[in-house]
Amino acid sequence: MTRLIVFSSGKGGVGKTTITTNLGAALHKFGKDVVVVDGNVSTPNVSVILGMPRLPITLHDVLAGKAKINQSIYLHPSGLKVIPAGLSVKHLSMKRRKKMAHVLNDLIGETEFALIDCAAGLGNEAKQAIEAGDELILVTNPEIHALTDALKTYEFAKRLGIKPLGVILNRVSNKNWEMTKENVEEFLELPVVGIIPEDECVKKSIAMKKPLIYAFPNSPASRAIKKIAARMIGEDYRTLEPETITQKILRIFGIY
Repeated sequence: MTRLIVFSSGKGGVGKTTITTNLGAALHKFGKDVVVVDGNVSTPNVSVILGMPRLPITLHDVLAGKAKINQSIYLHPSGLKVIPAGLSVKHLSMKRRKKMAHVLNDLIGETEFALIDCAAGLGNEAKQAIEAGDELILVTNPEIHALTDALKTYEFAKRLGIKPLGVILNRVSNKNWEMTKENVEEFLELPVVGIIPEDECVKKSIAMKKPLIYAFPNSPASRAIKKIAARMIGEDYRTLEPETITQKILRIFGIY
């Protein structure tokens, strides 16, 4: 069975694309067949952060009826499969004859997971990406304005009957002005399924054009993302990636 999971935030700049891409890489690392779809067709970034900027066939061509969905799938050197959106300005003027939900339905039966990176906000483009998913994960920062936008997105998804899986809190610094996990769960009425700390390795991995979980596999954010991926497939992260003796010692002293 193929799971079509859309990652949305409401607010831009919360790190949604990075989370979507790295969760895809983590699921692939754990043996799952995964396709990451750049559903942000106006301002796409998935192929940029993966170092795949110029590709001949993109999601825009599929939406325009010029190509089939399987022709727009590319393999990243890490092994992750990606469906990019076009980066050129000319793609913005391409007439879209098909809805995203229609073309992504062709992935059903072809992969285990299709992770859809959604545009920010609730414009027509974002709504089409949300409509293409069967399940929803909200990505937000622990700030009230980000949570307010996330709530609007969740309310829209509920009206469509999309199953919410929960919330990922990203770029958490544990400052006293940040919303706590309990605050977020009460505000959104959804469980927090993962907390990703502020981590400079994220920006470094983007500069390297390499998924964080491969560039810095033991960084705090990388471990947090892999724990979420393990949860998504119903596995214990400690079983998938057992600690080394050194890691156990570091964890005991609060370093790891």
